[in-house]
Amino acid sequence: MSSMESKMQDSTFWWRGGVIYQIYPRSFMDSNGDGIGDLPGITEKLDYVASLNVDGIWLSPFFTSPMLDFGYDISDYRDVDPMFGTLEDFKVLLERAHGLGLKVMIDQVISHTSDQHPWFQESRQDRTNDKADWFVWADPKPDGTPPNNWLSIFGGSAWTFDSRRRQYYLHNFLESQPDVNFHHPAARQAQLDNLRFWLELGVDGFRLDTVNFYFHDLELRDNPPVPAGETKTLGAPDSNPYTWQRHIYDLSRPENLNFLKDLRALMDEFPGTTTVGEIGDDNPLERMAEYTAGGDKLHMAYGFDLLNAPHSAGYIREVIERFQRLAGDAWPCWALSNHDVVRSATRWGADEDPVAYPKVALAMVMSLRGSVCLYQGEELGLPEADVPFERIQDPYGKVLWPEFKGRDGCRTPMPWRHAPQGDFSAVEPWLPVEPRHLPLAVENQQDDPRSVLNATRTMLAFRRVHPALIDGDLTLVDVGEDLLGFIRQTGNGQDGEHLLCLFNLTGDTLSTSLPQSGTPLQGHGFAAALDGDILTLPAYQAAFISLD
Repeated sequence: MSSMESKMQDSTFWWRGGVIYQIYPRSFMDSNGDGIGDLPGITEKLDYVASLNVDGIWLSPFFTSPMLDFGYDISDYRDVDPMFGTLEDFKVLLERAHGLGLKVMIDQVISHTSDQHPWFQESRQDRTNDKADWFVWADPKPDGTPPNNWLSIFGGSAWTFDSRRRQYYLHNFLESQPDVNFHHPAARQAQLDNLRFWLELGVDGFRLDTVNFYFHDLELRDNPPVPAGETKTLGAPDSNPYTWQRHIYDLSRPENLNFLKDLRALMDEFPGTTTVGEIGDDNPLERMAEYTAGGDKLHMAYGFDLLNAPHSAGYIREVIERFQRLAGDAWPCWALSNHDVVRSATRWGADEDPVAYPKVALAMVMSLRGSVCLYQGEELGLPEADVPFERIQDPYGKVLWPEFKGRDGCRTPMPWRHAPQGDFSAVEPWLPVEPRHLPLAVENQQDDPRSVLNATRTMLAFRRVHPALIDGDLTLVDVGEDLLGFIRQTGNGQDGEHLLCLFNLTGDTLSTSLPQSGTPLQGHGFAAALDGDILTLPAYQAAFISLD
């Protein structure tokens, strides 16, 4: 390991430019033969994760839960659901990951709980108990209808009536996921205390689910409709009426900034820890900049700008330009896939070469200014799985079928071998293994130098030894409409590194004039030809040029 690599791993700022591998525990590895992935299964495969040259892992929820939203409905924030193992299993995982040089981040879903959580069970009993105001309760309108027009992302009203209190409670997701009232100081503090529990256990940070959903408008004002002809920008399908509103009053409220400062103060008590917030908002890049600027709120945040359908060089350029106009010292975390969206190999690459396209798309996102989340199976180039209706598990998909099939297609089991169940489990798993995934299994790609898996390893190893790709500034350059180009730069003149990064995301050979002379670098796994100042990029290729 080079001295620079050692410094990166040991630094308090390891996350800045770090690559974080997202693990969806239910679908990573089943160690006990029940068809569901678990913590010991993850521990068993950590050597594989470390071999990718990533800096850390992010574990989706494994906490005690009735699993109506597969762990994003938590009934005990401080324990492990038995289906995933025990708290001791988590400690073993944490120790093994740290021994391999991997940081460990865990999901934290503090905007809402399960309706089985003791807090909510007490709150719903009456209007005078100790937890009466820990959730968002409101009286009906005189005609008995909900307090306002706010909608649940999962369909229907965001309000459910409770006969005990004769009031409605707010839930931005399932009715079994009541929203915590962050206007209540004791509720806020209780959630900070839950985060402290895991920090004291030794975790290196949190991915914060729906981080802009914590506060609501106290006046409960109606959201306005999206004006005719204007773009709907939230990360939800157009078939969902949720996208038909401008979400002004139910999320991204100004009070959230002060809470994020309190959260940062807690994190600062544990040097080297970090946060990355998920932002679903009408103006995600603006919110990302607001939430990560100044060094006193979130460390990182991500939106859905690269988690949606457009993928042309022009679109990506526009996303970068817009973020840079807003960013200041804000720090983004980029991702092409996660557990909530169609896999990028299908969403972006359905009409492209199934092996070459995922390689160049990943190289592109790994070269942007910011940190990166890499979703399990993305390093294999897995396409979206086709889950038949009778096997659909996701409540989101059941409500909006057939226009939207839910999120199960990106959550199917990881294929380790071209074998029954992909060697994920000895029995039929909770979601079916996609037959098209089996030829792409880890074992099949492991020794193939042309595989997406080894291209990912090569690109991440290349990235590690180039400081400009980790923490350098980014300046877009004009290399034509169909190519994406930018300069990553650290320092000035002889003291820094200046890299011109060029990407051909199309199936055609493209050429461009270099903005200045330079020397093509090797070791990243891509091919390009330089003749004078004319660079020719074959289909789905990239070039990294050290500028003179």
